[in-house]
Amino acid sequence: MRKQRLIHPLNRIDLNSDVGESFGNYTLGFDAEVIPHISSANIACGYHAGDPAVMRKTVSLAKANGVALGAHPGLPDLVGFGRRNMDVTIEEIKDFVTVQIGALQAVAALQGARLQHVKPHGALYNMAAKNPVIWDAVAEVMAALDPRLILFVLAGSDRKELEEIGRRRGIRIAFEFFADRAYNPNGSLVSRKLPGAVISDHEAVEVRVLKLVREGRVTAVDGSDIDLKAETICVHGDNPKALALVKKIRATLAAAAVAVAPPDSFL
Repeated sequence: MRKQRLIHPLNRIDLNSDVGESFGNYTLGFDAEVIPHISSANIACGYHAGDPAVMRKTVSLAKANGVALGAHPGLPDLVGFGRRNMDVTIEEIKDFVTVQIGALQAVAALQGARLQHVKPHGALYNMAAKNPVIWDAVAEVMAALDPRLILFVLAGSDRKELEEIGRRRGIRIAFEFFADRAYNPNGSLVSRKLPGAVISDHEAVEVRVLKLVREGRVTAVDGSDIDLKAETICVHGDNPKALALVKKIRATLAAAAVAVAPPDSFL
């Protein structure tokens, strides 16, 4: 007889978005529109996007809306928007991450605020998903700078291994679900280079969010269902439909009686 899988529907979850990615005279994203509807903001720190003035303004905007602050450190690749893999050492990664988290910590401190979390960006995030040594390096830096920080990692990765990294480094881990990204059967994200990697159909996103919070599962590109437990949902804020999508997700969560709250309040 097949053992029945126990399902524990979620009653609260975080909603995060990557913001602060404008640079100088160039505006990217819809921060002013999206930030009021999320609970955690991942703020670019100048390496893949953003600059000191944008960081200051984004912290102010998030703070005014009661949104938790997070550093979004990336590889030093403005031209490639941090989405190209780089041949870097673990020590170099720790240096990159230290400088970026530290910079945003200082910007936040001048406004009487502190950072809640750290979420690596783009290629750095994907490299870490394939090599947990990188997650550990980021966690080491976080623990040294502020052990209260929460590390956002990819849901679908080895949960036990990443939770062990958190325990060893003395920090909390929040597993992240990408509502508008396609998943491979092994729990990894489908490459942006492939068609269908980004899901633009808002009704399809709604179905995926409901499946996550009610069943702890997501449907992969091959049609199979994979187990996926998450504490935070990412919605990308760099496209014209971002505002409509984040509103759709919030309405979906409200209808499912799932509260939206920053992970610092429940982890």
